[in-house]
Amino acid sequence: MKKLAAAMSALMLSVTALAEASGGFLDGVAKVNGAVNNVVWGVPALILLAFVGILMTCLTKVFQLSHIGHWMKKTIGAVFSDKHVTGHTADKSISQFQSLCTALAATVGTGNIVGVSGAIMVGGPGAVFWMWVIAFFGMMTNFSENVLGIYYRRRNSKGEWAGGAMYYLRDGLGSYKGFKQVGAVLAWLFSLFCLIASFGIGNMTQVNSISGNMQTVFHVPTWVTGVVVMLMVGLVVVGGLKRIASVTEKIVPFMVILYILGTIIIFFSNIGKIGAVFGAIFSGAFAAKAAGGGIVGYGIKLAIEQGMKRGVFSNEAGLGSSVMVHSSSNVKEPVRQGMWGIFEVFADTIVVCTLTAFTVLSSGLVDLTTGATLAEYNGIALTKANLVSTAFSIRFGFIGSAFVAISVMLFAFSTVLGWSHYGTTAAEYLLGEKRTIPYRVIFVLLVFGGAVMGDNLAWDLADTFNGLMMIPNLIGVIALSGVVMKITKNYVARQLKGEKIAPMLSAFPDIQREQAARTDTTD
Repeated sequence: MKKLAAAMSALMLSVTALAEASGGFLDGVAKVNGAVNNVVWGVPALILLAFVGILMTCLTKVFQLSHIGHWMKKTIGAVFSDKHVTGHTADKSISQFQSLCTALAATVGTGNIVGVSGAIMVGGPGAVFWMWVIAFFGMMTNFSENVLGIYYRRRNSKGEWAGGAMYYLRDGLGSYKGFKQVGAVLAWLFSLFCLIASFGIGNMTQVNSISGNMQTVFHVPTWVTGVVVMLMVGLVVVGGLKRIASVTEKIVPFMVILYILGTIIIFFSNIGKIGAVFGAIFSGAFAAKAAGGGIVGYGIKLAIEQGMKRGVFSNEAGLGSSVMVHSSSNVKEPVRQGMWGIFEVFADTIVVCTLTAFTVLSSGLVDLTTGATLAEYNGIALTKANLVSTAFSIRFGFIGSAFVAISVMLFAFSTVLGWSHYGTTAAEYLLGEKRTIPYRVIFVLLVFGGAVMGDNLAWDLADTFNGLMMIPNLIGVIALSGVVMKITKNYVARQLKGEKIAPMLSAFPDIQREQAARTDTTD
């Protein structure tokens, strides 16, 4: 295990150190990554992703729609009416609102800006439709992950809650007759992939977007951005989950509201184009040809592929990532935290990504008839990194570009903080609690590597790590789908129908008794 961790760390450090000096080496990395990416993000994997969301939607009787009023009331509504949701805890857990903000910090990131731009540029406007589809079913995938995370979580030696896909794979799937070793292996693989993914999706990709925008808008060299962000991340990450949660609960609401206000202004400014924009989205979703022409049938493939990949990159439903911070919540009801998972996907993709997509598609930078993006605007080549900022500049001038650059910086910075906890959780599971400090040091150092790494390679690596992490997690959710269904049915019977039955709060008798005995009003 030590040799594996050392080899992985050496590989990642080599990539960043040679980012500018060794183009041949990075070309080799890109080729290997491309081959792996084609497998983990192939048709079977996308079918698996969609299948799990559809399965959990059916088993929970379309909970995201049938109980929309209830989960809205118990999530965003409770922020303004229930002190237990936002109140800080004296123990090692964090509040429900802090867990949401930390999870949103990891999901509401560059995927909502750069990811949406990339999906539109490659898959056309139709990719947005498939982002909606995967988000609708992804709500219940994320719900299921959180339910299982709370149900199978344990306390570590420090008294902190430890939960995540690795735990419900080991203790849930592994509890089935003949599956003990299978559950243990899948838990180990998930933790390994999560550890690697934290360096990609949760670190280098995010910082790469920050440095790219800062260079384009403010002409700040990428290495300067890398040094500054590395120091900022280091100051927060060394403080552990409590400090991360404390920072994210302040940053996330501010950055999300600020960005939404900017996109809403553009929405109403271009409201006359709403019919054309949504028409392009729906028609593009089933276009026979790719944007600008191409092989018949290829357009649908690109739209679906890009919509699903970028959708998952944005909301992370199916990766099993956010459950690691949700499991640290002070909540006692698994379904209550599951509902926060529904809201998380809703806010991330249905709200923020849709507003970003409208901003781009109504800007004139995309031909709504062909679906093709302009090659350049005012002499500047358009890329997924600057497409949204260019769209903002059309409406607001330089202030618009600066606004997006600052938004990307806040979004990406908060994502790095959230993912540092995910990677720490994986490191704790794989290497033990004492080995998390070296992980955090490596994580902070790789921030600089992300700032100077090539744009395409950073995103391609993140895609691959996402897919590798997703597969064992989804296998676990499918295997434990019956458990999720029983817990949900139990909650609905007690909380919505008033039936007097014993609650299902934990898979472990001692924790079940502990949680059932709690007298606070947090349900």
